[in-house]
Amino acid sequence: MALGRGDRLSSHRSHVSWPFAGLYQYREHWGVDYLDCGGNVQSPINIDTAKTIFSPQLRPIQLSGYSLPANEKLRLRNNGHTVLLELPESLAITGGYAQQYRAVQLHLHWGSLSGPGSEHTVDGRRFAAEIHVVHYNTKYDTFKEAMVHPDGLAVLGAFLEVGPRENPYYQEILEHLHKIQEEGKALPHLVRLLPTNLKLYFHYNGSLTTPPCYQTVKWTVFNQTMMLSHEQVCQSSELSLSLNDDNKPLQNNFRMVQDMHGRRVLASFQTTLSSAKQLPTGKEHVSVLRLHPAAGVQRWGEKQESRLGVSYKSAAFVWSSAA
Repeated sequence: MALGRGDRLSSHRSHVSWPFAGLYQYREHWGVDYLDCGGNVQSPINIDTAKTIFSPQLRPIQLSGYSLPANEKLRLRNNGHTVLLELPESLAITGGYAQQYRAVQLHLHWGSLSGPGSEHTVDGRRFAAEIHVVHYNTKYDTFKEAMVHPDGLAVLGAFLEVGPRENPYYQEILEHLHKIQEEGKALPHLVRLLPTNLKLYFHYNGSLTTPPCYQTVKWTVFNQTMMLSHEQVCQSSELSLSLNDDNKPLQNNFRMVQDMHGRRVLASFQTTLSSAKQLPTGKEHVSVLRLHPAAGVQRWGEKQESRLGVSYKSAAFVWSSAA
């Protein structure tokens, strides 16, 4: 999870000697200037599915206000280490958490043409990219006030991976990346940037993934991945976001996974083969074509998706049709 430039710089605890644009070149030294970055509740993490704990108390994530009017424009900007889309306060998490959380911004983390760049990993696998949607607890007046409290922040994360066709909803962002300075962009289908299945997810307590690394984030990482075309993934990998004049592309803007230090990862679904959940019935065509660590595939064009509640390591090919 990345902060805006102003938020990050206003929250440091000591003098920062490395350049802002070189944030990820100095990630091993963050703990020197930001004490929380060396803490025991840090993010991202590797989600070991064999060690996750099924929690039936985890309810489906419910979102409010994510379908925006077609004429409402959002500010897409360059903060030097990612692409950040500022979100209106009308967007909120209204279910799945004990309290309501108001949206602030969303941003992306990616790799390069030579490798993937998601922040979280699942069973050791890193995905092409990862989207984070940042929210703060409505009991606090502002994001800056909330970010220092244990229950202050909630981040929704989803993995992006290469699929067979272009994702039209992500294209609305990607086609503007090379001219994002202060540009406003209408994104009426904002909810389509997240998986359609908000019931299956992993949940744990962690931190911001960039300085100041405050350990105040309640993380939700969805089990269903979003599919982008190979060309779309390459678009982000080749993007130049440098704040200086060297025009070098910003690549690998992800933090390495952090130690768990005894933390537990909860799952809203059971991840063993013996407890596989029944696939839904009805007119919707549901298919499970292959097994991969995030256990979810979104396909565009037809209303198809895969939902898995089976062991990530025990099955290789399943086909089920409810059509």
